[in-house]
Amino acid sequence: MCILEDWLPDELMQSISKENNFSETAFVVKDKNEYELRWFTPGGEIDFCGHATLGTAYVISNFIDKNCRQIIFKTLSGKINVSVVNDILFEFNFPKYNLNKIPVTNKMTEAIGTQPAEAYLDRDLLLVVDSEDKVINLKPDMSKIKELEGMCVAVTAKGEEYDCISRVLAPKMNVAEDPVTGSTHCMIVPYWANKLNKNKIIAYQASSRAGMLYSEMYGDMVKIAGKVVLYAISEILPDI
Repeated sequence: MCILEDWLPDELMQSISKENNFSETAFVVKDKNEYELRWFTPGGEIDFCGHATLGTAYVISNFIDKNCRQIIFKTLSGKINVSVVNDILFEFNFPKYNLNKIPVTNKMTEAIGTQPAEAYLDRDLLLVVDSEDKVINLKPDMSKIKELEGMCVAVTAKGEEYDCISRVLAPKMNVAEDPVTGSTHCMIVPYWANKLNKNKIIAYQASSRAGMLYSEMYGDMVKIAGKVVLYAISEILPDI
């Protein structure tokens, strides 16, 4: 999370993101009582990133404005309100993605190494498989994942310990696998809320840097909460 006084050139922010080589690097500039927020992957700018938003809220509430418990971000996807539940749990509300059902294809099966039972498309492609083991042991072909529709490709199944389990692949953005993806759960959570006939969903993303998302559906909105842990504090010294 890069806290800026003024915006840097887009090319420089993109270069910083490539150098960090994380799924997303967030850049934020304060604007009166709100914050302008942008997200860059190593492959380019994106319109929404959940975990980077929560991380930015953590930095602001712990280092920039320590009395702040409601943070409003202005983004490419509109305004996002993040609530500070406690020092490490943060939640935001975001419109759900549409579940536009599409046919399962051989390309999907070849790309993820197992046949999906269902497929849905919005910004991302959601592939539903019939067991948790298939998600955990997924052997995706990244070159074939790139050929599928959607910015990210999410593979999900009903969980055993949790309501659902998923993995999210984003080679189109130069990210082989995203660790924990808040934005894609705006599609995953509505699917499982409808399938399991419950509003509150505890989701587990089974990447190598796995994490849990505490989610709730209300109307057309998805509330997603996650824990944030400080990893490092540093300075970036760009040559400008």
